[in-house]
Amino acid sequence: MATTEDEKPKLKATKIFKCKNPDCKAWVRDEFAASEQACPICKGPMLRSMRHLPAVQNKPKPQPRKPKSDY
Repeated sequence: MATTEDEKPKLKATKIFKCKNPDCKAWVRDEFAASEQACPICKGPMLRSMRHLPAVQNKPKPQPRKPKSDY
């Protein structure tokens, strides 16, 4: 079955962190990375990089509801 250009996801340059260990293939998008920047698999150091990836839809966090007033 052939695919057309319309079916392919649009790729955009995305900031990522990838593991410095050549034996480890782990990487994570910058927006989902933990603050300490340690590899989630081998716990080694991570390096900033770029990769062309499909865009993700980040849903906004729901705002806490304000309690209704009795007045």
